[in-house]
Amino acid sequence: MQAIELRDATLVVEAPDALRSWVADRFDRVLQACAAAVLGPEATVDLVSASGSAPRPKPQHPPARRDAAAPDDAPLADHDDRFNPKLNFDQFVIGTSNQLAHAAALAVSELPGQAYNPLFLYGPPGVGKTHLLHAIGNYVRAFGGGLTVRYTTTERFTGDFIAALRTGRVDDFKGRFRRADVLLVDDVQFLADKTRTEEEFFHTFNALHDAGAQLVLTSDRLPRDLDALEHRLRDRFEAGLVCEIARPDHGVRLAVLRKRVQHDGIELADPRALTVIADRITDNVRALEGALIRVVAYHSLTGRAIDVDLANEVLDGLYPESRRGAPGAPAPSGVPTVDDIQRVTCEAFGITQDDLLSTSRAASVAWPRQVAMFLAREHTSESLPAIGRCFGGRNHTTVMHACKRTSERIAADPEAYETVRALAARLCTPSS
Repeated sequence: MQAIELRDATLVVEAPDALRSWVADRFDRVLQACAAAVLGPEATVDLVSASGSAPRPKPQHPPARRDAAAPDDAPLADHDDRFNPKLNFDQFVIGTSNQLAHAAALAVSELPGQAYNPLFLYGPPGVGKTHLLHAIGNYVRAFGGGLTVRYTTTERFTGDFIAALRTGRVDDFKGRFRRADVLLVDDVQFLADKTRTEEEFFHTFNALHDAGAQLVLTSDRLPRDLDALEHRLRDRFEAGLVCEIARPDHGVRLAVLRKRVQHDGIELADPRALTVIADRITDNVRALEGALIRVVAYHSLTGRAIDVDLANEVLDGLYPESRRGAPGAPAPSGVPTVDDIQRVTCEAFGITQDDLLSTSRAASVAWPRQVAMFLAREHTSESLPAIGRCFGGRNHTTVMHACKRTSERIAADPEAYETVRALAARLCTPSS
């Protein structure tokens, strides 16, 4: 294409006849936004044929679907549509582990309801699923021509539905979600065992899909592995494009750290400190950024430069250098097993293994159990379901919850941090 004239606030762009319609349909919103950014808010772009035909009129984007009989839901917009401006496509680091998911998310952002519908993203916690949901929301909000986009988590959807039942505002609840042009739903695996909420979500899904609205869903498992959900709902999840986001490889981890350092203006005395962090934290981006924050915090508190020595010292307690092997493989020498972790945890907290594996929720037992699960997740190659089975047949969501609670507590409580650090250090000592 070639810009041939600037007529007042209109930029006239010449395009080949064979491609003009395709460019207009796919890139019109982006061209209009770019022109407005450079030439001013009143600027527009007109595509003309290379054969000299008159400028094509600016296409009219379809308005957001609205139910004329339904009340205006503007006061409710802030409740579901708070997108983090930092979580956009520019800030998403692309690698082999997430390339397909990123491309699919960008495609549905550009052509909602036409590319892949529904789009189902799955992967372990902390690998970027929520980032992509917010990126889609931010993109559609900026370039969607007035399309309505809503974001919610399964927990929030459930809470709002229960509140609507209690207050008699079920019709308002249905209208808020079913009039959306793009609906983004995080963590659909938590619909399990919520019969009435699952039923309502099923009808919401059908109403939106039948109306041509775009649906994007995330989960920690494949649709067919969501055993507790109804078969008809799993079938609908699999009817579109299912994309995995795997754990980030070393290149992606290092790129994430570099981008975070650049974004936050962090001064590094030795860039190899980032390599240390990328080598130690292999599971997810959230833990990776948490480790960087911990190193920066030590730098701020002690005044020491951020270098390899500081990174090693800070991470030695919770992330020892020993590498985890492949799932199911025998533990290398010096790498603890789940049995080792349970034994050491029981000794440290003065409880028995029967207590640790029991159903008791007493604080004196629940906290050690959470710590042991956290250590098993960090220092063994066992999967979440395998760890749950080692702790009295619990499911993988219980292990996830325990890891989350432990991470939050050690981040806020220095005594808890020191306890977990000491246990981790003991586990990495051959005599333990």
